[in-house]
Amino acid sequence: MKIAVITVSDSVSLGEREDLSGPAVVARCEALGWQVAARFVVPDEQAKIQAYLLRLSDLDQFDLVLTTGGTGLGPRDVTPEATESIAQRLVPGFAEEMRRKGLESTPRAAMSRAIAAIRGNTLILNLPGSPKGAVQSLDAVAALLPHAIDVMRGARHD
Repeated sequence: MKIAVITVSDSVSLGEREDLSGPAVVARCEALGWQVAARFVVPDEQAKIQAYLLRLSDLDQFDLVLTTGGTGLGPRDVTPEATESIAQRLVPGFAEEMRRKGLESTPRAAMSRAIAAIRGNTLILNLPGSPKGAVQSLDAVAALLPHAIDVMRGARHD
């Protein structure tokens, strides 16, 4: 799988805070045997998030784009809106499973507005901004992702 990770954070993009969630997601992907081909940091600005998602799906044709951050209730948390605005199809079961699994650790997981979407042949997953939450959410659906990408490309559900 060709994977990109995007950290969505104003403070990280301004160099005011270290990115902890992006590296945690990359490390988890590598532990799963997946190689991350690209990493980016963008501010919590819908147009910038959309531009990266469009480029990674339409031009660079990544199989999987994982965003981390911007999924909460804060006024600048717009990652789900950016994702939905460029999506061709939604995959609600992935987001539901990520929240369900997160609720086993914290009731705050219910406040996640993360979504999963498809654009072309790219699967986009919004993960929470905390390193622990991001990795837990990825783990909740990780076993399904290679098969999901194969099916998106025309494989059967066998």
